[in-house]
Amino acid sequence: MTRDLKPRTTAVHTGTRRSQYGEVSEAIFLTQGFVYDTAEAAEARFIEAGPDEFIYARYGNPTVAMFEERIAALEGAEDAFATASGMAAVSGALTSMLKTGDHVVSAKALFGSCLYVLEEVLTRFGVEVTFVDGADLSAWKSAIRDDTAAVFFESISNPTLQVVDIEGVAALAHAKGAKVVVDNVFATPVWSKALDQGADVVIYSATKHIDGQGRALGGVIMGTRDYIRKTVEPYMKHTGGSMSPFTAWIMLKGLETMDLRVRAQTASATAIAEALQGHDALAQVIYPGHATHPQVAVVKRQMGQGGTVLSIDLKGGKDAAFKFLNAAQIAVISNNLGDAKTILTHPATTTHQRLPQDQKDALGITDGLVRISIGLEDVDDLIADIMGALEQA
Repeated sequence: MTRDLKPRTTAVHTGTRRSQYGEVSEAIFLTQGFVYDTAEAAEARFIEAGPDEFIYARYGNPTVAMFEERIAALEGAEDAFATASGMAAVSGALTSMLKTGDHVVSAKALFGSCLYVLEEVLTRFGVEVTFVDGADLSAWKSAIRDDTAAVFFESISNPTLQVVDIEGVAALAHAKGAKVVVDNVFATPVWSKALDQGADVVIYSATKHIDGQGRALGGVIMGTRDYIRKTVEPYMKHTGGSMSPFTAWIMLKGLETMDLRVRAQTASATAIAEALQGHDALAQVIYPGHATHPQVAVVKRQMGQGGTVLSIDLKGGKDAAFKFLNAAQIAVISNNLGDAKTILTHPATTTHQRLPQDQKDALGITDGLVRISIGLEDVDDLIADIMGALEQA
């Protein structure tokens, strides 16, 4: 399809490849290799594969290519590379572009595994990393140097939901020749167009809203065709972080309903955040779309809506948080997000458990903090469930 399509249509149709059977639902090409008619044909393909020619599943696959083309079109990217998980996308995007002696500036408010990649993996191989307060543009300006190769941040941080001004950081980074790498998972492709706002590379954990039903791990890296095919692809295909064909099929099916799901979840999150304001058991309600959020002006300009996740800080600390989690009847305790089911997470003892206490304190990850990923349940049922659990906490 060459004409311009609206996002919901793009998410259903773009990139489709049909076999000779004319199937409606995309086919799963569950094969690790491909057959060549002749030895000469095999030689030619290894020299240069055509746009619809494949060599090995670690390099590419028709089902995976459909997902890559569809998500790239939805994001407005030239190209995409699908990965085995969201963290494979984060580590692959950064490691493939960096080398010993490079300098990276990163927001300090990150998911625990992202912090591990930056603090432990990249520094082990001689990359210098400087951490800053992601919401403070003056901190970015001071930290970005003439030799800075890249900046990295979550557009909405996990789990304290700090929002980074993509346009502002991108302007500072590009002035010094640095690439802008954005983990955009909380914003989702529905609410955010990070490439239009200055990002050079956008990363998603497809495990979250793209699948949206807790079935499979996956990730995707998006950017220019030159970056994806000349930098990311060689690294990923040789280190083995590619997405499987079956997972790609799941993600294709997830894309078909993602817009509908995310809009419904966001509407519920907005209503729940409003209902929780001023509750006696809570020290704080954090929701990017609410007027009380410190970066709400950036949210309105950058996304328009606050997304599907909110966090609450219970006054009674860990004891109250655990009582709240254990009392919930509808919401489940887990560590994923973007699911059809509402999920409660206690970051201090799970996703960010390994962080030293002083780092948790600096990031605002208190013992009472609970992250709530809003699902597709009836919003009135969710409000009643959360309020009831708070009473018991």
